[in-house]
Amino acid sequence: MQKLTKDLQPVLWSVKVEDLDLKKDKIYIIHQILAFGNLKQLKWLFKTYSFEEIKDVFKKYPFKIYRPQSFNFVKEVLLKIKTKINEKKYVTTFLRTIE
Repeated sequence: MQKLTKDLQPVLWSVKVEDLDLKKDKIYIIHQILAFGNLKQLKWLFKTYSFEEIKDVFKKYPFKIYRPQSFNFVKEVLLKIKTKINEKKYVTTFLRTIE
């Protein structure tokens, strides 16, 4: 398993990366990177955790941090989940874009 790198700090903002444990903190790590990570950070995520592990965490442990677009991208494109998922458990109304 890989180690957490400093370039993950911008998306894991609530904890110092050196204080995170890949196993113990995997739910937080996976959701934060899925919701806010760039391409390099997403590649790191999929090298560090198996596809099934990421998918399992996403489905079993909802985090209400996603914007509607990122939720749909993660669910449909990245994780290829075709079953119905309660979007209200994932999508926050707090993060609104200025129009």
